[in-house]
Amino acid sequence: MYQREFDQKLKQAFPKSVLFYGENDYLVDHYIDTYIKKTDAKESMLTLYHDEWDFEQAKNFLSQTSLFGGTNLVVVKHDKKIPKKELDILIELANKSEDNYFLYGYAGAPKDAKSMQAAFSEKKGGVWVRFFEPNIRDGIAMLQQKAQQIQLDIDHYALQHLMLILNNNLALCANELDKLAILGMKVTSKDIDRLVYSTAPLATEQLLIDLFNKKPITATITKLLELGEDEASLLRSTQYFVNQIFLFHAYIKLHGHVDSAAILGYKLPKQIEEQKAQLALRVKSAALLKIFEHLLESEILIKKAPGTQKEVLVYSMLIKLQGYL
Repeated sequence: MYQREFDQKLKQAFPKSVLFYGENDYLVDHYIDTYIKKTDAKESMLTLYHDEWDFEQAKNFLSQTSLFGGTNLVVVKHDKKIPKKELDILIELANKSEDNYFLYGYAGAPKDAKSMQAAFSEKKGGVWVRFFEPNIRDGIAMLQQKAQQIQLDIDHYALQHLMLILNNNLALCANELDKLAILGMKVTSKDIDRLVYSTAPLATEQLLIDLFNKKPITATITKLLELGEDEASLLRSTQYFVNQIFLFHAYIKLHGHVDSAAILGYKLPKQIEEQKAQLALRVKSAALLKIFEHLLESEILIKKAPGTQKEVLVYSMLIKLQGYL
């Protein structure tokens, strides 16, 4: 089910087991917090996040009698799927007592969560909820609600500007609102420019990942330019990224495995290391050579072009680069 239907269900009763997933970490955390407040389980709940995951610990926690009449709430966050047999046991235990609840915030790809939906069927006493990335209007409405809760005086335009520079990441925006509330004053767009660090570098990295995955990129280029990234910065970032892909490509061909520490001189997080290895394996050596030649030619054109033409050349550079992949 989706958010609106889930909100209606919460007005009747809180489901005993819930699978949360999708492209909106803020809403996953929001509904987990809603459960914690509703069940008054902040001091007694069990949280198992990522590497902390332990099926036996979760099972034993839900199997015990709640202490002092409290609630046995288990909250799991993980980017890997929990086996169906384990899910079935936890959901069954959650339904055995009115004091038991099991919440699973799945942080992996939404398409991989579909195979777990059957375990959270209403017949088994559970529900699954998928969240989507909010549009600007919905995002601002959520942030306005957050601002009212923490008594922060901030107008619609400032919230819109905050979402823009943080690339529509509601979780980051909400954290920044908590920090801005400390000022104890009305917050404007100028205050946000002065106090909030833009996520443009992260957005640039995502643009280049999308480019190599042959996904649409023009909207992201436009957003980056709106965030204040200039053409020279995008060119340098592209050159740096392509050089990394080449290094990964060459190392894997020579050694048959990936080791970011040996390639870059520092260890990347495993997920990012694997992501760059996959991109490097997809591209052919001949294509990389054409891409390097194309970037050199584009650098000369962009540096020589008048300011009014640089933006068009960046769009052309990236779209043509994608054509080589």
